[in-house]
Amino acid sequence: MQINCLEKFTNSYGRIDAILIVNRDNIIEYSAMVTEDKEYLRTDDILGKNLFEVYPELNEENSTHARVMATGRPVLNQKQTLTEPSGRRHTTITSTFPIENDGKLIGSIDLSVELPEQGEHRAKRRALYTIEDIVSQSPDMAEIKKKLLKIAENGSPVMVIGESGAGKELIVEAIHSHGKRKKKPFISLNCAAIPDALIESTLFGTVKGSFTGAENKKGLFELADGGTLFLDEINSMSPELQAKLLKAAEEQQYMKIGAEQYTEVDVRLISAMNVDPETAIESGKIRRDLFYRLSVVQILVPPLRKRKEDIPLLISHFISVYNEKMGKSVQGISPFAEKVLRDYRWPGNVREMKNVMESAFNLVDGETIRLTDLPDHLISGSGMLGESSSPPDSDCSLAEMMNRYEKEILEKTLKSAASLNQAAAKLQITRQALKYKIQKLRIDYQKLLKE
Repeated sequence: MQINCLEKFTNSYGRIDAILIVNRDNIIEYSAMVTEDKEYLRTDDILGKNLFEVYPELNEENSTHARVMATGRPVLNQKQTLTEPSGRRHTTITSTFPIENDGKLIGSIDLSVELPEQGEHRAKRRALYTIEDIVSQSPDMAEIKKKLLKIAENGSPVMVIGESGAGKELIVEAIHSHGKRKKKPFISLNCAAIPDALIESTLFGTVKGSFTGAENKKGLFELADGGTLFLDEINSMSPELQAKLLKAAEEQQYMKIGAEQYTEVDVRLISAMNVDPETAIESGKIRRDLFYRLSVVQILVPPLRKRKEDIPLLISHFISVYNEKMGKSVQGISPFAEKVLRDYRWPGNVREMKNVMESAFNLVDGETIRLTDLPDHLISGSGMLGESSSPPDSDCSLAEMMNRYEKEILEKTLKSAASLNQAAAKLQITRQALKYKIQKLRIDYQKLLKE
């Protein structure tokens, strides 16, 4: 085995998702999945079994292991779709290297990276988003919705620009769902998820024999013919491939790898970026001519921190979603928890908020989401002392921060209440609990209550 094969594979793809070691008799000696933290989770259920019995799609002709055993040379970047013993099908890019002992070939090692599901598989999982799925009451988003319906009627290229998690995917799918192409395919590709070496064949397809292991295969352009092709994180694509994409976008034709003639298509291109376009152009992340071609129509999606009026609506939306998913009956959120969600800056935008609400549903008891149900990092990052307050001292403990925040809320509530009973009702706690908190925090409530 080449000593540096792990390093080479990781450098090419950025990660390794699975490792498989097979001996010269085709028996599996080792199998493991690799987590994001680079921990090896062994899959011992297939140890000692024959490779071709575990993976019936493989045979002596198409197996990279068999080819390595026959030639003694590595087989690199082979795309495979296999069925696990559990029944799950997945597509990987695999490189297989020989293992030698004292100059004798004793087996091989597979290193694989799993490709995300795309296009037609994704469309079968759920219906595409429509304009009704965009939960918002902000003026900026209302304008986008209005523009979206007009854009959907035509076929011009669209560029959607916004931070990760801000809702670009909803807008893209809604454009397709409300347009003339809605009954045609919607194919999606995250350009950052596919290695450069594979994006060209993924987009344009291949002709059998064009390289080792290549088959006649349609690319995403061909799969999307008549419909929409969505290219997310377009700025992650190499400049060389951007030039080929530009030609395909302008001429609506391209050449498959290994082909001798062009394939013509009718595809609406929608792309997305999560960085500032001018910065990306200046830094060489995206070609200026490609950007102009793909951004005939531009949609700028504001981050969640700039549309805080959407937060209460999103809270209600996710409560409904997770009540149904988890079989719970949460009715609302406490004033303390709501203030934290309102004041937090949401660097991960709506996607982060969705995850926070799901986390809260795993912890909530009863009908109300409370402060203790939220992740701790939200409290320290929410500006809980008010937007104009300066950050707490570095030696200020979480308990001290919580007390100062709770005192501020109680004082504001008491000022707007006519009695302790009314204040307790607004806070959704008992009068006794309110009295305890007042004493604990040394609040002179009689001066604060309305006369």
